Amino acid sequence: MPSFDVVSEINHHELANAVDQARRELAQRFDFKGIEAGFDLQDATVTMSAPTEFQLKQMLEILKLKLAKRGIDVACLDVQAPQVNLARAVQPVVLKHGIDAETGKKAARLIKDARLKVQTQLQGDKLRVTGKQRDDLQSAIALLRKADLGIPLQFDNFRD
Repeated sequence: MPSFDVVSEINHHELANAVDQARRELAQRFDFKGIEAGFDLQDATVTMSAPTEFQLKQMLEILKLKLAKRGIDVACLDVQAPQVNLARAVQPVVLKHGIDAETGKKAARLIKDARLKVQTQLQGDKLRVTGKQRDDLQSAIALLRKADLGIPLQFDNFRD
């Protein structure tokens, strides 16, 4: 039976490259010369630090631009509230990856409500969709691409 997997993954190599490019642009910008501002990447969390909250907003725009250029969807960004004190402002940005149970159930319900002749199974952090015909699977892919589930989706492991 034909099937495919719906996943939400981040290419960590491209993420590291995007953060590195953002660091380089920060070092080159005139308005950031001579101040301690930077990006720190830990797993799937980018921590931005700067003297003021306004500079954090500028740094976030730089990061979004570099992520988009490297092919990472900015919809996966979960921007946390900045922690500001008199000397420094720090803001973590978490990159969401994987399909959680709630989002998987929402996607499965969306497919079921469309009355497509496919079955869905939530398997860990991915959703497997199986059907008898390839056209039904392609309809499910088109339906999920149109849907706004709050996370970027990729479709892989398509088997005929």
